[in-house]
Amino acid sequence: MWGTIVNTVAILLGGLLGVLIYKGISKKVLLTGSAVIIIVSIAIAVIGGLSSSIHPLRAVIGGVVACILWLIVGLLLRNGLSEAYSNIIMQGIGLAVVVIGISSSLETRNMVLVIISLVIGGIIGQALGIEKRLDSLGMMAQKRLKGGENSTVSQGFVSASLIFCVGAMAIVGSLDAGLKGNYATLYAKSMLDGITSIVLASTLGVGVMFSAVAVFLYQGAITLTAGFLAPYLSDFVVAEMTAIGGILIIGIGLSMLNIRKFNIGNLLPAIFIPPIYFSSS
Repeated sequence: MWGTIVNTVAILLGGLLGVLIYKGISKKVLLTGSAVIIIVSIAIAVIGGLSSSIHPLRAVIGGVVACILWLIVGLLLRNGLSEAYSNIIMQGIGLAVVVIGISSSLETRNMVLVIISLVIGGIIGQALGIEKRLDSLGMMAQKRLKGGENSTVSQGFVSASLIFCVGAMAIVGSLDAGLKGNYATLYAKSMLDGITSIVLASTLGVGVMFSAVAVFLYQGAITLTAGFLAPYLSDFVVAEMTAIGGILIIGIGLSMLNIRKFNIGNLLPAIFIPPIYFSSS
């Protein structure tokens, strides 16, 4: 579970920084952040000096540089991002998400299975009303955070959850963690998710942070049940699940670009059709 915990924390911290960028960095937050950076750099310097793992001077210099960069960013973003900048960033994210989706969708080795999975999964998701349930969770958070009708909490939660959970790294990394105690893949994913959450939260707000719960539950479940799931998650199965997930991510990107709104939540069950297909064949 350690890899999943690190991944969850990375999303929370990245999301928090993104929210600060989204809402604006106040003087109080600026000073608090500076204090945290100084304390962490001093702690690393002391630990490094005692363990001889890192030169204390490097830790101090790194802390000073990080503090200066934080102050510069804070001064530039003290009033948050303007709507013009938020819109252009959202367009860039949307295009990038589409490219990521296309790349993942090309992993398929059986396009017929992908199509059948999307059809069956869509029927199941529509019957269960998954999209409405996900939106209701987002709207509930919106009300608690006193967000208006134009709040992006729901969109941030759903979009980020799908982006972070759908993909080979989440599945393979969790299996490696559960079966071999190897967290390398999840650590790499943590870095990517942390950076992505900063960018997403800077335009979609606090809803991105809630996706950390979905990541923790999804990856944690795979890690804890890795011994049972491993026979059903072969390379072929993971490839098809990744391809289907890639298609869903394309839909997310197109929704972000306001080209068309897709009910991605209702298509989620499609991801789990390949394991059922291969286990019964």
